[in-house]
Amino acid sequence: MAELAALEDPKARAANEKHGDDHGVNLGKLRALAKRLKTQQELARELWATQDTAARLLALLVCRPKAFGRDELDAMLRGARTPKVQDWLVNYVVKKNPHAEELRLVWTADPDPVVASAGWALTTEGVAKKPEGLDLPGLLDVIEAEMKGAPDRLQWAMNHCLAQIGIGHPEHRARAIAIGERLQVLKDYPTSPGCTSPFAPDWIAEMVRRQAPPVA
Repeated sequence: MAELAALEDPKARAANEKHGDDHGVNLGKLRALAKRLKTQQELARELWATQDTAARLLALLVCRPKAFGRDELDAMLRGARTPKVQDWLVNYVVKKNPHAEELRLVWTADPDPVVASAGWALTTEGVAKKPEGLDLPGLLDVIEAEMKGAPDRLQWAMNHCLAQIGIGHPEHRARAIAIGERLQVLKDYPTSPGCTSPFAPDWIAEMVRRQAPPVA
């Protein structure tokens, strides 16, 4: 904790707070610290228990993802207060845990939009890597009906799923693009030069273009 405190940077904190994250540690330095510590599951649990955001991010880097129980991960997600902690918990830990599919189903149906957004993040992973057990037309039905009015984090997660369906599944691409065009979600989102717009029709078109084989 003393090392983390020594890494505190007011400029980093100011930048992070714009995204709802209450820590001031440069993530590159945090990863370097984690690399030195290596995997330490008990330390990870102790760091998580501090409720300090930087400590929790470090915990997610040094933990053993498969060592957490289903209820433990559920409680961790519900107690994670900031976007970065939630994102890392889902991406670095839950996706590698044997309870991921069970949690996906529970979280997607949760009335809390932040919890539901984690379920949609896991669904997007499934669309990309294990679509066999998913009802893609059904997912598009839900997105079409609910994405426009969803709170920000949930809307973002549903939009990512919409784009992934369009990118990875040509048979559903036209419908995914049509849904994006009709709902106009993130159409005007500010995008830096050289970056891909999160507006689903543009996102799909760009990623499909990149995947196309070069013309001989």
